[in-house]
Amino acid sequence: MQIQFKILRQTADTAPTFQTYQLEADPGNTILDCLNTLKWEQDGTLAFRKNCRNTICGSCSMRINGRSALACKENVGSEVARLQQIRDSQMLDGQEASSPDSGEIPTFIIAPMGNMPVIKDLVVDMQSFWDNLQAVDPYVSTAARQVPEREFLQTPEERDRLNQTGNCILCGACYSECAARETNPEFVGPHALAKAYRMVADNRDSQTEARLEQYNDSTQGVWACTRCYYCNTVCPMEVAPLDQISNIKQEILARHDDQSSRSIRHRKVLVELVKAGGWIDERRFGLKVMGNSFRDVQGLASLGALGLRMLVRGKLPLGFEPSAGAAEVRSLIEAVQQLEQEERLKDEG
Repeated sequence: MQIQFKILRQTADTAPTFQTYQLEADPGNTILDCLNTLKWEQDGTLAFRKNCRNTICGSCSMRINGRSALACKENVGSEVARLQQIRDSQMLDGQEASSPDSGEIPTFIIAPMGNMPVIKDLVVDMQSFWDNLQAVDPYVSTAARQVPEREFLQTPEERDRLNQTGNCILCGACYSECAARETNPEFVGPHALAKAYRMVADNRDSQTEARLEQYNDSTQGVWACTRCYYCNTVCPMEVAPLDQISNIKQEILARHDDQSSRSIRHRKVLVELVKAGGWIDERRFGLKVMGNSFRDVQGLASLGALGLRMLVRGKLPLGFEPSAGAAEVRSLIEAVQQLEQEERLKDEG
């Protein structure tokens, strides 16, 4: 089948421009196969990374039609089907989209990963990616490994807790798409925190408490995550970085009360209010979180301008009515909390 590649080309010193190529490809050809064909047969100056060609090394991560993915994993046929599904969805939503019968050549838009400066074409400088990984100290502590004259054995259950995070191949797809990283350059990124949870879950590590204090940071750590879920969506190895960030949060919340920080108070107050009324009482939420129940004068003052604007525009809720299913919501939350407590005790035991 005839296909078209529009590749965003640039160097560190030039503005990005799209260059279009056409080639013949089979549906089973991977995007990396196509890039190799273009480089070998049409344009030897095209730059991209590759190595194993087998979804192991993570080298060939790039943006393929708008989302970060491994070029060696995505193939022409599945990508054409995905694009068609997007077009069908747009047509159902009343948006303009090209007709599947228009005879249009399938077009693949290829761009470098985000949140990292471009060196050339599809090759990015991943130094910040590696620096942020290093920042979480992603190694089992040395002291914990000093067991004299025998191996440090783990049960199958203890090892199973590490399997999902251990699947990370450090391809950078989650980091590339991270909205929190894009707006906050201090955030270490989902890849680093997924690796961080592997250390928290590893019973051989002796630095769990110190690690959790490090990750309990509103700027660099878990509370800087905006929970957009895109890291889970693009991860080619189903590591689910957002889930691992949530696991770290649960470990932190179990160790701290609502006076520890505004981030922790935000989470605890939210659950408390939903348990009480089925949904959030916005009046109490702001006062409890920002004002710390009138203990934080500066936080209360910061609510003044917002509250006044809401009042003027008739958007300040003057009353609160619990939802019809408040009792059921409370029961569900308490059941989940009980399960979490039992699981935590089981892990500690």
